[in-house]
Amino acid sequence: MDIRVLKYFLTVAKVGNITKAAEILHITQPTLSRQLMDLEEELGTRLLIRGKRQITLTDSGLLYQQRVKEIVSLLDKTERDMAEQKDLIGGVVSIGCVESIVSRALAEIVEKFSNRHPRVQYELYSADGDDIREKLDRGNIDIGILLEPIETAKYDYVRLPYPEKWGILMRRDDPLAQKSSIGIQEILSLPLIPPRRTIVQNEIASWLGVENDRLTIFASHNLLTNAMQLVERKLGYAICVSGSYTIRESNSTCFVPFEPERITNHVLAWKKNRLFSSATAHFIQFIKDIYDS
Repeated sequence: MDIRVLKYFLTVAKVGNITKAAEILHITQPTLSRQLMDLEEELGTRLLIRGKRQITLTDSGLLYQQRVKEIVSLLDKTERDMAEQKDLIGGVVSIGCVESIVSRALAEIVEKFSNRHPRVQYELYSADGDDIREKLDRGNIDIGILLEPIETAKYDYVRLPYPEKWGILMRRDDPLAQKSSIGIQEILSLPLIPPRRTIVQNEIASWLGVENDRLTIFASHNLLTNAMQLVERKLGYAICVSGSYTIRESNSTCFVPFEPERITNHVLAWKKNRLFSSATAHFIQFIKDIYDS
């Protein structure tokens, strides 16, 4: 399948009009229409609903759009990596990072590496551990900064000296906010907003000595930004690591750690047996020189 046709499809899906898409792509409207019909015939399914003025996607078209975006993104990244081989001091390093205290450390690392290799560029992706691992496995990003545990059979990694405390995010005017720490049994009756990852929810339930379904879960989050809005409206108490809050502190909320203390460490991980561009390989070695000693 021609990558050019995939990009044609994405452009049409984005603008919702074949004539406008043809202008953007600098091809004729009949040529674009024929390419799209040939694509649907090749796939054996209808991708587009052709209205008089607007093009919309079928359910199959929506799924295809999602997959094609991933394919085109990976191909674009591969082209950059190949071009980079001509120049060892240039290229792009793509990094996925959880939202935690390590975000500040990443900025410092990038600053130091950039001083040494000023032509290197960076793609930064913020998400939870599941999203980052998925992108690592697909090759969409080179490196992931994650909270432990990780699958040691799949990844090489360097441990980073940035431990995180788990606790509860709540409003400052909440009676519990006066505490220096909160007993894990005290949160059983609270409406909770935990991380969405099932493995994390199971770990929290294990700390409490109950099954996961005993937790009163009002909502879940992958990043803390939206969960904070729910906390500020007194809808629940967000469970998070302290660093994810300190990078975005607000005057109306506060973080109270668990008692007994619950600690998680960070790792910088990459897929085993993967060949990297020179920029990424240099970046990984730079990290190893700092921390893996």
